[in-house]
Amino acid sequence: MDTAPNRQIQRRDPATVMRLSRLGSLHQCRLSFMRILTRRMARENWSFSRPVFGIDAAGVGHAVYTAQGPDRAYSLVAFAHDLPPEMRSDRVIATAWDATFTLFDGIPTEDDIARLSQNVPLQEAGRVSESEISVSRANRSVRLWAHVVDALASGQQPDRAEIDKVGYLMRTTAVYGSGKLGAADREQIADRPEMQVPFQAEMLSVYLTRVFVRDLVQHMARAKGGEGAVDLDPALARRMGIGNSTGLGMAPYIVNHPVLFNNWVMAREEAIARVRSVATASPDAAAQFRQMLRRSEVSLGQWRSEHPIQQAKLADLRRDMEVLSRHVAGDDQLNDHPWDRLMRWAEGALSEEGQELVASLILEPYPDLVDGLASCMADGNPGAFRIDGAMPISELRALIAASYAWAFDLNWTAPENCARAWYVSEEKLEPRLGERFDEPIAEYEQPLAPARDAAAAHAALASWEGSRPVAEFLLAHPEHRHTVRRAQMSRLAPYGEIHDNTISASVLPIDMLRAKLAFFGAIHFDPRSDRWVRICMYAGAPYPEELSPETADDWVYPEVPA
Repeated sequence: MDTAPNRQIQRRDPATVMRLSRLGSLHQCRLSFMRILTRRMARENWSFSRPVFGIDAAGVGHAVYTAQGPDRAYSLVAFAHDLPPEMRSDRVIATAWDATFTLFDGIPTEDDIARLSQNVPLQEAGRVSESEISVSRANRSVRLWAHVVDALASGQQPDRAEIDKVGYLMRTTAVYGSGKLGAADREQIADRPEMQVPFQAEMLSVYLTRVFVRDLVQHMARAKGGEGAVDLDPALARRMGIGNSTGLGMAPYIVNHPVLFNNWVMAREEAIARVRSVATASPDAAAQFRQMLRRSEVSLGQWRSEHPIQQAKLADLRRDMEVLSRHVAGDDQLNDHPWDRLMRWAEGALSEEGQELVASLILEPYPDLVDGLASCMADGNPGAFRIDGAMPISELRALIAASYAWAFDLNWTAPENCARAWYVSEEKLEPRLGERFDEPIAEYEQPLAPARDAAAAHAALASWEGSRPVAEFLLAHPEHRHTVRRAQMSRLAPYGEIHDNTISASVLPIDMLRAKLAFFGAIHFDPRSDRWVRICMYAGAPYPEELSPETADDWVYPEVPA
């Protein structure tokens, strides 16, 4: 056992943590939503079944996969389609997909499935009900799908190198919840223990989707190869996750939900601080850290990207891993607050990618210190915050300065500081980022530039007597209401504000995407531009028949080859 902490290390400063370059370097950790879900399902001994698999030889039909927890069941209803190649697109405005899904609250009847069959495949043009919790769609990775089907149909296993090159047989292009298309609002399920942590319904949908995809590719192989076909080797099947294409629609989420995002980041920072506070590590903890470091090196070897930004970051991370491995080899990792020493060393020796990987890895040996923080990651009362109109203006000024003092000296009229504008596309009904001075979009701009707005509000407050109440200021300047609200939220949510300019000429929206996706538990981020990214989910995870407390957690780290 490790000794109890005897010196409390403080959480890192939001001014350090909340820079976009660092948020865009986060990695999955023990508090990632996928791992929280698989741990729970194994701990509670969830059971899984496939009551329906009505797929024909052409790969068309529907299937139902049911996950039964201690108190209730959830069912993935999957619809498989024979999609012509010319209709296959990852665009959010696509109208057809290889497969479409909904997560049903309970076990669907035949009438439910008939109703869903008329709506779920239509996605945006269809409507579901409060009996459905999420709606999603996915497309095949055409090259790998064909290779796997052909290999299995001929009685052979697919090439592992080909599997690792892609990493998934299907990729989702959206997993919608929280009222989208008529589905249940978050409030309907938020008080359920298994849904308390954010995005557990969506993560369950993806987990079951992966099972369906494995079953479907094996079904297609049997349809093609007959009695000579074989099923996927379980070890190869585990190597494949579910891909995902995520674009700008996700980026504003962390700006629009400051309290929720604060809770995610604060939980992680509290976990890091707790582990850094451990005075003396046990030999077992040190050994587990070293093992996870070696397994991370294997994962890094499988991480590919064609985008120059990510290629540079991967080059930095590979160098970091070499430096880190040499450093760890010369340190027993046991005494004198070893994890704090390691984090302080990393700050001077590694890139932000490397620093944040170390921050994730030091959590692995300490489930007792870390895992309980998952219960703190939800926003228990969204939308309930009310502006305190009695607050003195002097206090409001101090709150704005605490989060945005860095923004006060920027010239917000300079083109490079306000080059971009966020707006909602009428065609796609999704957030987009345009060039302010090249496109007629300024009048449609969304309030997604909190730094600029905070600087304007602070300037407007300068001439007001500090003892006067905020309510008087807002009566005169209602345009600053959203800034006042965010500033007052910061008293409870110090990690809720990004400490960077979200409309500058150099902003990289993929940093915002990665921050959110890392909390989901995604790996192998592969930007396709500065505005959308491909990822992999559940690669390495146990399938339901393999799920146990022993397999439910560290699956995200590939095993070191013998």
